[in-house]
Amino acid sequence: MPKVVGRDSEPFDILLKRFKKRCEKAAILSDIKKNQYFEKPSVQKRREENVAKRKMVKAMRKMKRFNR
Repeated sequence: MPKVVGRDSEPFDILLKRFKKRCEKAAILSDIKKNQYFEKPSVQKRREENVAKRKMVKAMRKMKRFNR
């Protein structure tokens, strides 16, 4: 669980913003959303394959841009 320690005279808004960023980096919200409902194994596999394809396409575009 992410923790945030407040500094002297630091506004609450900034503390909250830092806490939200740490939660986002720890992937807490995405994990909670993922476990809200049951997903069939075939659907989960298909979703993970789509994520992998998108990552590969993004990496290929990045490599093309640097290899010019």
